Amino acid sequence: MRNRMTVTVVMGLALAVLLLLSGTDVSAQVEKMSKEELKAMLGKPELVVIDVRQAGDLAKSNLKIKGAVREDPKQDIKSWADKYSKDKEIVLYCA
Repeated sequence: MRNRMTVTVVMGLALAVLLLLSGTDVSAQVEKMSKEELKAMLGKPELVVIDVRQAGDLAKSNLKIKGAVREDPKQDIKSWADKYSKDKEIVLYCA
C-alpha cells in the first residue's frame, strides 16, 4: 500500500530525471497524476505504464502495477523510448 501512495510523487520525479538526462526542459513537460487517476486508466489501450526501478529495488519488491512494462533506467533512454508511441499516455514509476 505504501508503494501505491507514493506513485504520484515518484512518477513525477522519475519523469523529471529522464527528461533531465535527455536534455529536455523539465518544468514545461512534467505532469503529475494521482493514484486515483492512474487506477482509473489502468487497462486502457492508450496507457503505457513503465516501471523504471533500479534492479536492486525491483528485486526487493513483490509489488508491480498490473500491465506495467520494465525498462532499465541505466540504459540510454533513447534506446527504449522510441518503442512507445507518442500518441500514448506514458506513465513512469519507480516506487
